[in-house]
Amino acid sequence: MAKWRIEVDDELCFGSGVCTGCAPQVFDLVDGVSTPVAPVVEAGPEVLIAAESCPVEAIRVTDTATGEVLAPTD
Repeated sequence: MAKWRIEVDDELCFGSGVCTGCAPQVFDLVDGVSTPVAPVVEAGPEVLIAAESCPVEAIRVTDTATGEVLAPTD
């Protein structure tokens, strides 16, 4: 199965919690900022939905095998 790297820009994130609602197994709110539970996770649609739902595009999802940025997209 594919693996994806998740990064959250903690300067952009204001803790809306949308990501934790979309993918609670992948994201957690720590001190009001989204934090991935692990830096690399198994690929899954909920991860992309969470990243694309972020109101400030603070979440970046990258394919670990190719380096392709999967989210956010333009």
